[in-house]
Amino acid sequence: MFFVDTIELEGLGNRSYLAGGESAAVAVDPPRDIDQVLAAAARRGVRISHVVETHIHNDYVTGGLELARITGARYLVPAGANVTFDRVPVADGDTADIDPGGEVVLRAIATPGHTPHHTSYALHEAGRARAVFTGGSLLIGTVGRPDLVEPRLTEELARAQHASAHRLVSDLPDETQVLPTHGFGSFCSAVQSEGEETTIGKEKGANTALTVDVNTFVADLLAGLGDVPGYYAHMGPANAEGPAPLDLTPPAVADADEIAARLAAGEWVVDLRNRVAFAEGHVAGSFNFEADGKLATYLAWMIPWGKPVTLLAESAEQLAEAQREVVRVGIDRPAAATTGTPADWVPAGQSPASFPRSTFAGLAAHRGDGVVVLDVRRDAERAGGWIEGSVHIPIHELHGRLAEVPPGTVWVHCAGGLRAAIAASLMDASGRDVVAVDDGFGAAADAGLPLTTC
Repeated sequence: MFFVDTIELEGLGNRSYLAGGESAAVAVDPPRDIDQVLAAAARRGVRISHVVETHIHNDYVTGGLELARITGARYLVPAGANVTFDRVPVADGDTADIDPGGEVVLRAIATPGHTPHHTSYALHEAGRARAVFTGGSLLIGTVGRPDLVEPRLTEELARAQHASAHRLVSDLPDETQVLPTHGFGSFCSAVQSEGEETTIGKEKGANTALTVDVNTFVADLLAGLGDVPGYYAHMGPANAEGPAPLDLTPPAVADADEIAARLAAGEWVVDLRNRVAFAEGHVAGSFNFEADGKLATYLAWMIPWGKPVTLLAESAEQLAEAQREVVRVGIDRPAAATTGTPADWVPAGQSPASFPRSTFAGLAAHRGDGVVVLDVRRDAERAGGWIEGSVHIPIHELHGRLAEVPPGTVWVHCAGGLRAAIAASLMDASGRDVVAVDDGFGAAADAGLPLTTC
């Protein structure tokens, strides 16, 4: 009997899989922290005979090469991928016996679109397709975005996505499980997917790649593409070269004086606590990226690539989980770290900094006071409506555009509060008076704030 175990990477909005039979299994698109995959195999009592990549990933550092090295598994990578390490090149139609005793076989299906070399893998048991690992091809209700490789190839790859989606549904039975890597909050998804599971049959009636003609699909797809996280530019090359093994040992411990010295040197000091605690008290000059938010995505997107980062956490467990998150996106080793409270992190004789939080109702009550309203949502979000007179700088651009924020007390908001907290910490660190609006944007109209779309 075959099995499929899902390994969730919530912070990145991705999934990896372990699938196989009674004695052996294949790992699909494994994360860099491969101990999760090894633990899943141990729970099943199976050996990992194969490791496969659907494509060279743009949004995280793979653990595939290291997993194959440690387990002795065959490492299958699409033949068209330009890599510098030894692997088993996979072409359309190739098969791999995953668990011969259980008649579990993997079959490669060329599905270009997300990348030119993208390959999906159908999992067969006793000759029948049971599941298909679609990577960044066919997602739940959508497809992977086609603009991450080369701008000049985007339209061509969008058309290829449409064709690949149609090939999958014509090639596989309706009851086949569709198991994508992207689409659960990942910026590799063309639009945000809804739902947790699907099949080929369900996608036939719900996926836009399968319900509209190719020209309409391409036009709509290209028009809806949003921002690309800046760190993506570093992921593809790292994966093509073969990532180094990760190191999750605890970083060097930083005391208050070292934290101050690192801030003075222009390094990033990142406070992982929740935004309420940070606003109430923090090290002046530090930035707030909540450990429970999309830490890896936003920190990697915003920090100048290669700049040293020191992590401040409230517990060893929070620090360890954050370290695991950031190595997945190529922030290999924090320069230093510590745990505790702001009282432990500021030099003797100094007090923690703080700033107020409020709601859209609070903003409405202060609109006549000449405040600056800063909207840090992405362009696509703002297009649906914004507060009249607000300044718009997307969160991922704010660090480089702080000088563009007009003078005055800055009330900063996003769609829900998480990014507003990051932005407020950046404004506070630059010496500005700031109020973090910790509220859902839907409350802006309820508070009587004037909204506009032009």
